[in-house]
Amino acid sequence: MSMYGRDPWGGPLEINTADSATDDDRSRNLQDLDRAALSSRPLDETQQSWLLGPSGEQKKKKYVDLGCIIVSRKIFVWTVGTLLVSAFLAGFITLIVKTVPRHHRARPPPDNYTLALHKSLMFFNAQRSGKLPKHNNVSWRGNSCLKDGNDASTTFKDLAGGFYDAGDAIKFHFPKSFAMTMLSWSVIEYSAKYEAAGELNHVKEIIKWGSDYFLKTFNHSADSIDKLVAQVGVGNTAGGSTTPNDHYCWMRPEDIDYPRPVTECHSCSDLAAEMAAALAAASIVFKDNKAYSQKLVHGAKTLFKFSRDQRGRYSAGSSEAAIFYNSTSYWDEFVWGGAWMYYATGNSSYLQLATTPGLAKHAGAFWGGPDYGVFSWDNKLPGAQVLLSRLRLFLSPGYPYEEILRTFHNQTSIVMCSYLPIFTTFNRTKGGLIQLNHGRPQPLQYVVNAAFLATLYSDYLEAADTPGWYCGPNFYSTDVLREFAKTQIDYILGKNPQKMSYVVGFGNHYPKHVHHRGASIPKNKIKYNCKGGWKWRDTSKANPNTIDGAMVAGPDKHDGFRDVRSNYNYTEPTLAGNAGLVAALVALSGEKNIGIDKNTIFSAVPPMFPTPPPPPAPWKP
Repeated sequence: MSMYGRDPWGGPLEINTADSATDDDRSRNLQDLDRAALSSRPLDETQQSWLLGPSGEQKKKKYVDLGCIIVSRKIFVWTVGTLLVSAFLAGFITLIVKTVPRHHRARPPPDNYTLALHKSLMFFNAQRSGKLPKHNNVSWRGNSCLKDGNDASTTFKDLAGGFYDAGDAIKFHFPKSFAMTMLSWSVIEYSAKYEAAGELNHVKEIIKWGSDYFLKTFNHSADSIDKLVAQVGVGNTAGGSTTPNDHYCWMRPEDIDYPRPVTECHSCSDLAAEMAAALAAASIVFKDNKAYSQKLVHGAKTLFKFSRDQRGRYSAGSSEAAIFYNSTSYWDEFVWGGAWMYYATGNSSYLQLATTPGLAKHAGAFWGGPDYGVFSWDNKLPGAQVLLSRLRLFLSPGYPYEEILRTFHNQTSIVMCSYLPIFTTFNRTKGGLIQLNHGRPQPLQYVVNAAFLATLYSDYLEAADTPGWYCGPNFYSTDVLREFAKTQIDYILGKNPQKMSYVVGFGNHYPKHVHHRGASIPKNKIKYNCKGGWKWRDTSKANPNTIDGAMVAGPDKHDGFRDVRSNYNYTEPTLAGNAGLVAALVALSGEKNIGIDKNTIFSAVPPMFPTPPPPPAPWKP
């Protein structure tokens, strides 16, 4: 039997087989046929290697067998050589880069707002009461008033700590609470700017110092309370009283030896709601410290419940508070505190309260008046409206909140319009300072708060991709708000007719006779008694200690300023004023492209699924 196949290299291939053929015969026949095919047609080397195996030295010279492929030896040598040379060059270049000195591009110098921010935070270090931390960094201050609360008239025995309010040693809790809320708000919105300035840890230490003290002023572990400490120390010298107290005496806080009475209140809605706002805002600042944050939230809930249960103004039953920090209403604190409680807890009952139209009406949201839009320790409504406008801009909760939130948003726009020079709601001095308190003394505390709100609202609009807002038929860019804030802060930092910086330690020309006991008495190991310090109060010499960062009360309505210690309307700094300054400075500092933190304030707020509005009434023919 014959079988014809096809030689894969061309030509016939004939295989003769017989049944009697042995395996050896078949193998010999195949080998003969392979040789015959090779002799009839020349094969290339690869074909020969497949059929006949390696051909010896010639294969070794021209090809390299890599197992899975066979490549030309020349190509293999070039490839390996190229890789080795490339690796050597890469290593050599890396060595040069690592050994040659680097010339980093120098960072631009800090702007004035950042420089002033460093200073203004130091004021809070100078105002600390109690046992000071080792890193307080104010050389002329020491431990003071460690026995605050050791008074038979109070059940709160440990009231050491906190901050002194101004140039005296009284601890007024109403403006202090507002100051802490403002600092926390600025951190929540601008933590990246604080970080860039290297001040984030510092400001958080200040907030914690204040928050820890507030927790001492009421039973923070209880769910319900019936009293709250409103003040430590007294300053009333009416009727020519010569009883030693914080205003009659002129002493370093470290040397105080006269009694410091504690004032408690039992119906103080404004104070309790403001302190609740301070603790609620601080709980967001410290949200990464879960245990501490929850402690602050619980205290805030207790205080806010107290504020709602026991209605009344804290200053109504206190001549001290009425003289120095009189509260005109508690309705604005209900809106303000309710908003902060909602952000801290996510509990919608607080939002329902803050957006109750009746509450807003009592707070003055729907009527003007000369002080409408003036944000201060007494009037929280402008800040509350900005805070709740934020909710509408970024979360848009819809029904049933939309109507009142839209009203707050519109009112905020009106307030922002009132800050612009084109409108005549507020006068300006010839030097350009807006007269938010209508020419009354101590104007700067109101100016810095307005500068903060304007910058913050501008950043809100930009974060919401909104280029501006309307004042009547006219559209204004967000840059106009920022420019307003800059001109006002620049005035405070020295661009004014007096060419004076009203922030102590900033620039070369600033007040040297600040109305401040600790700064005006030298630290010379001499203890001056109550009247013994009067010589330092009355001397015309400059203060021996520089209270860096203190923003004084400011000029009069004619841009005039008297650098005299005896007139606190010009030269006394306050906690509330400096808190607004810090907030405005951090908002304006650094690069403009570092905006607000849109999300942190909403950390506790659950996802919002707006409730659909109720169906319309059935049609009746």
